[in-house]
Amino acid sequence: MADAWDFEVSRADLGAVRIKQGTLTPLNPGEIRLKVDRFAFTANNITYASMGESMAYWRFFPAEAGWGRVPVWGFATIAESRCEGLSVGERIYGYLPMGTHLVLQPTRINAASFVDATAHRQGLAAAYNLYNRCAGDPGYEAAFEDLQALLKPLYVTSFMIDDQLAEHDFFGARQVVISSASSKTAFALAHALKQRAGGASGGPRVIGLTAASNRAFVQGLGCYDETVIYDDLKNLDAAQPTAFVDMAGNGPIRNALHEHFRDNMTFSLMVGLAHRDQRASMAGLPGAKPILFFAPDRLKKRGQDWGREGLFQRIDAAWRPFVRAASGWLQISTGHGPAAFEPVYRAMLDGRAPPADAQMLAVE
Repeated sequence: MADAWDFEVSRADLGAVRIKQGTLTPLNPGEIRLKVDRFAFTANNITYASMGESMAYWRFFPAEAGWGRVPVWGFATIAESRCEGLSVGERIYGYLPMGTHLVLQPTRINAASFVDATAHRQGLAAAYNLYNRCAGDPGYEAAFEDLQALLKPLYVTSFMIDDQLAEHDFFGARQVVISSASSKTAFALAHALKQRAGGASGGPRVIGLTAASNRAFVQGLGCYDETVIYDDLKNLDAAQPTAFVDMAGNGPIRNALHEHFRDNMTFSLMVGLAHRDQRASMAGLPGAKPILFFAPDRLKKRGQDWGREGLFQRIDAAWRPFVRAASGWLQISTGHGPAAFEPVYRAMLDGRAPPADAQMLAVE
């Protein structure tokens, strides 16, 4: 094996993949080289690939023309450093490529984190350029490392969706319907909404839409008030003002829900693309017009409202009870080396990964 390698995906055909071998080049002053250790792979990463062009995800880790490196969340170690204040051996958490190494140009360094200032990443969503220094990160717990990689990026998205719904008093909805209810982002949102429902001000009912094969898993989570399979969505109470959070990107299901609730569909949010091949026109849909949710925009807004420190304090405070609950929901498997990457990638691409299974990939 070469000094370095990357798992790459054809930007024109997500089913075509390769291992691209390479060599390490010398660092410039101010740079560090991370050696990737392990990272999570979830349906969220398929969304990154599916929206690689439209949302600029391919730009974070450039590859040869026509190829892309799928972004992932995980842990790495500083293998080389020409940056004052960051030392070889330090453990880092953040946005990584599916490969062995990543060169960064850290700036805004403090005890807990730094920001990558590499030229090609300027102008991209700032949330993805923040790297946590594990030794100084107040939200880091070694016992929950795998769950941090698997769930925290998704949890941040869910936290911000919950925050947006609550800020607008749930857009008048008395129930929130969440599709792909077995997905990690979905059950993180359901958990957040249930915490509100248990508070003094109450909150809307939380309904999970899922496939029949996943119903038992979703019911066992305990964070949905009701679990409904897709074939039975017509049985949902159409008289109730309803907010819909679309985690699946299944166009026919989304359109059927809009037709079912009509003017009682008070809010419709598109988040994921787990069913990227099942799209449908949204022209003329009754109810609220579906809008796309982009977590970095919401993070930027709340960073301005609360300050960066206040934002992350709120996220970490909500994360701690969630990760402890979620530790009993998932069975974590770890694949090692490049041979493990393709089977996990294809299972996720094809939607064949059981909801209780969680996948970590280790470079070695």
